[in-house]
Amino acid sequence: MKMALSPLALRVLGCLLEKQVTTPEYAAVANYGYHLDAGKFGIFLRKHCLEKLGVHYVPDHVTGIVNHENGDIAHLQTKEHGALEGDLFIDCTGMQSLLLGRHYGVPLVTQKHALFNDCALAVQVPYAREDSPIGSQTTSTAQRAGWIWDIGLPTRRGIGHVYSSAHTSDGQAEADLRAYVTASGGPADMPPPRKLTFQPGYRREFWHRNCVAIGLSAGFIEPLEASALALVELSAAMVSDGLPATRDEMAIMAHRFNDAFTYRWERVIEFLKLHYVLSRRTDSDYWHDNRRAETIPARLQESLQLWRHRAPSRLDFYRIEEVFPSASWQYVLYGMGFTADPRHRTRRDEGSAADGHFQAAADLTRRMLPALPSNRELLEHIRRHGLQKI
Repeated sequence: MKMALSPLALRVLGCLLEKQVTTPEYAAVANYGYHLDAGKFGIFLRKHCLEKLGVHYVPDHVTGIVNHENGDIAHLQTKEHGALEGDLFIDCTGMQSLLLGRHYGVPLVTQKHALFNDCALAVQVPYAREDSPIGSQTTSTAQRAGWIWDIGLPTRRGIGHVYSSAHTSDGQAEADLRAYVTASGGPADMPPPRKLTFQPGYRREFWHRNCVAIGLSAGFIEPLEASALALVELSAAMVSDGLPATRDEMAIMAHRFNDAFTYRWERVIEFLKLHYVLSRRTDSDYWHDNRRAETIPARLQESLQLWRHRAPSRLDFYRIEEVFPSASWQYVLYGMGFTADPRHRTRRDEGSAADGHFQAAADLTRRMLPALPSNRELLEHIRRHGLQKI
């Protein structure tokens, strides 16, 4: 099978936006997503909740947690507003996990044996010029003991190095980050990066008694596929859709929630590990260790054995709202050179069919390229004039 897009076409497409000036809001010429300023988005959501949804917002600091006799949380003691009572408490206190982790003692199930990365260095890098191209995608570049993300935003690039402290030092990781920034057109005198540390893993339970952890309080692993955002959305939706009417129903819902999200976290971990298992790098212990059988989850090992003879399918990922459906696994598998045994191909015309799809995608790309504006051009137009309403 052949990919008909040339490297030049891919580079050009990487700085264009999949919308035109006349494309209505939320519509597209091709599929696309958003990079949002998290701080501004949070303020927008707060305004929407207060003005449209009738949410009562109490900014304060939690100084204590008081239980009922049955062990449920009765109220939070706060610094300025006293006791805040509730029937159900959502723990979104970040990695501190004040309610589920610290108060209830629900432990983190570490994944350091499979996913080694536990540190990150983050920095904001200005563009060389005001009209520098803005990338259309997050670029992930492998390093000797981790990888570097590079996200193009209107006024700067967000760049960070995620790495394993067991395989490199902070100094070497920063040197690798600085080398990447300089080589990619950034300043030689970039500001000192901000260091973040984390324990890769997830809570043994996410819903315990009348407390549900969502977000970083539920767990965290490296942001290779931004899976944490999907898990937040899925968690909030399941709590909202299944909000229990009685305390007895809460126990049932908690069991189902824990089952659903243990499954999802395990699949996410396998999906991230797949990137490392398929790598052919041999320049450091980090890459050798990532391919050792004892670091690969058992279900992923079984799946790789099956996929030698057939592609990932709904038989492998059968739950509703999979974080990564079978197509996502195919993209990584075959994009990284995984080869199957052609003798077991169930349809003899699969190769020709795939070539036809690749050719159709290449033809569409060639037709689209001349009509698409650059990211910077369209973002400036939106800033000045907005987009057409749907």
